[in-house]
Amino acid sequence: MAGKVLVLGANGNVGKPLVKLLLDKGESVKAASRSGNAIDGAEAVRFDYDDAATFGPAFEGVDRAYIMLAGGYVDAKGKLLPVIEAAISRNVKIVFQSVLGVDADDSIPYRQVELTIINSGVPYVILRPNWFSDNFHTYWKAGIDHGQVSVPADDGKSSFIDVRDIAASAAAALTTSNFDGKAFNLTGPEGLGYADAIALISKATGKPVTYLTLSDEAFIGLLTGVGVPEDYATFLTSIFYPVRQGWTSGVTGDVETLTGKPARSLETYIADNLATLKA
Repeated sequence: MAGKVLVLGANGNVGKPLVKLLLDKGESVKAASRSGNAIDGAEAVRFDYDDAATFGPAFEGVDRAYIMLAGGYVDAKGKLLPVIEAAISRNVKIVFQSVLGVDADDSIPYRQVELTIINSGVPYVILRPNWFSDNFHTYWKAGIDHGQVSVPADDGKSSFIDVRDIAASAAAALTTSNFDGKAFNLTGPEGLGYADAIALISKATGKPVTYLTLSDEAFIGLLTGVGVPEDYATFLTSIFYPVRQGWTSGVTGDVETLTGKPARSLETYIADNLATLKA
């Protein structure tokens, strides 16, 4: 393909491995981030969801884009739709990182973004990843260090997905038209409860770590207590409801469909990130 690939969130969990995979495939990549810092081998560009003046330079010369919303934002629709419209107006193929399960209800903001893309007439692929395995060394790392991970998940299971598999799925969607016009639900190979997951991490790291389920109110209090804004703390708490309901436990073969390789297990994620989890 002739044009460049724009990757939003290029310094993030999915963006970093995605940029590398695209460069390895010989693609020209524009790596977009709020800082605009250089990334090896890619053209760096500053991008800010809140600054429409950054959209034009980011999309210049681009024929495909990986669009996702970075962490910390609550208003998915408000932040994403102007970016989506900028891509559509330039006839850019969109590979959109959505969220598992949003197709259950058309009133969900992420689903409304999906529908805008689906009805736009531009080529698209929608990726709906489940909870990231990598959350254990980012969001939940402080809990692991303190010997207890506390989230409002009860005994609900999630088929945790390794960000490397999301990146590989995105790279496949961006470099072929074989998957255009489709949505894929990206999961790991098995559903695990947080107690199961923490037990695996505890065993691998040699650290005693336990799991405590919290009420929504207690979790919001925990997050705001460490400086998370209340609206974002409330949002993070709300996304555990599907976990408690059992809606995140399912397993698909979509990673293998896209990449030709089965999704990595949580055990593989733990083994490959052991130094970080132990640190």
